[in-house]
Amino acid sequence: MKQGLKFFFINFFVVVFFIIAALAYFSPVLQGKVMHQHDIAQYTGMAKEQNDFRKATDQEPYWTNSAFGGMPTYQLGANYPHNYIKKLDRLIRFLPRPADYLFLYFIGFYILLCCLKVDFKLAVIGALAFGFSTYLIIILGAGHNAKAHAMAYLPMLLGGIVLVFRKKYLWGFVLTALAMALEITANHYQMTYYFMLLVLVLGVVYLIYAIKDKKLKHFFTSVGILLIAVTLGIAANATGLMATKEYADWSTRGKSELTINPDGSPKEDTGGLSKAYITNWSYGIAESLNLFVPRLFGGASQENLGENSKSYNYLIDKGLARSSALDFVSGLPLYWGEQPGTSGPAYLGAVIFFLFVLGLFLVKGKHKWWLLFGSLLSLILSWGKNFSVLTDFMIDYFPLYDKFRAVSSIQVILELCVPVLAILALKKLFKDKVPHADKIKSLTLATATILG
Repeated sequence: MKQGLKFFFINFFVVVFFIIAALAYFSPVLQGKVMHQHDIAQYTGMAKEQNDFRKATDQEPYWTNSAFGGMPTYQLGANYPHNYIKKLDRLIRFLPRPADYLFLYFIGFYILLCCLKVDFKLAVIGALAFGFSTYLIIILGAGHNAKAHAMAYLPMLLGGIVLVFRKKYLWGFVLTALAMALEITANHYQMTYYFMLLVLVLGVVYLIYAIKDKKLKHFFTSVGILLIAVTLGIAANATGLMATKEYADWSTRGKSELTINPDGSPKEDTGGLSKAYITNWSYGIAESLNLFVPRLFGGASQENLGENSKSYNYLIDKGLARSSALDFVSGLPLYWGEQPGTSGPAYLGAVIFFLFVLGLFLVKGKHKWWLLFGSLLSLILSWGKNFSVLTDFMIDYFPLYDKFRAVSSIQVILELCVPVLAILALKKLFKDKVPHADKIKSLTLATATILG
């Protein structure tokens, strides 16, 4: 009884702390202010007609003429009857936007680390490291709400999978089914698809260990339970998924009716997006150093330097009017990487990256391997056309890979894996009974690896 109360109060205060942290970071929302998000501003215009129709008739239109000359509203916030998972999602996201997404980042990652048997104090640290990761904050500023929404539920889904493989079959099943339903409800199937690539890596590693330890029965039992849980999660979103599938066949992701290109050359019949379109946003190989060296390739494609910048002072010294100087420095192109544009570098944090490397030496067992290989796969695939051997193979032969563009966004998997292994390294360093000599050796090797 006492243990149960302690568990409840610890997690209750952790949740309260996450609420306070999210609101403190986005404190202007407490004053009723709304953050300008470019993509959301565009979406508001595209969705106006359906919202007006819904308000006037109390019915769902499922079509709008306000987007691309007319299209279904399946990806524009369409509401479906008896969508109870959506109601649950809205209940969980009770904070004002975008603090709600930051709170979801925190709570989802905290649940994952608890499923990995990490002490709640380290789990809180890990949740903050994940939630305040530069990329996850940047996408909120850009208005990529659906991506942030989907990213926030991925750790929870991963936690359910881990629980099942830990033989916590019932709780793992419940968490996996619930998290999968919420993940699909977030409506960014690209993030879900990329996550399933990580699950494949995890599955292969677990299978190898199951063969090695002669525990194949447990492995296949776990896989069966997870398949049922995932199926239930998908079934809870069947209406939206089937509607989107119907629309996708008639979109650029389906078979084209056109047979020639604008220049008169024969059009390649891909049955999906073209390779050039898929890989247009490909992360530069050298740009990957941005993950632990901030702004190595500059900042955003358009960045406001403000009045305190040297650029502004230089213009003022040259006699330019204050208003003109402010206008000039309000949108300077500070990015010089290989992508067409970006809202900022995907910086993980030097400390987190160091702890990740430390984990490669200090953490033993299967968790290290699927986190490492998942990170590497994510990184290499994010290079897109800059590493065309693997990218072309995935586009040509891997199911559904050619349905998604901007391959650089697969780095969300790396954003998930790196802090997990980093916290597992901290757990080994401070909590587990690891020989002192092994800790010193691992710290030395990690330092040597980072310094080259």
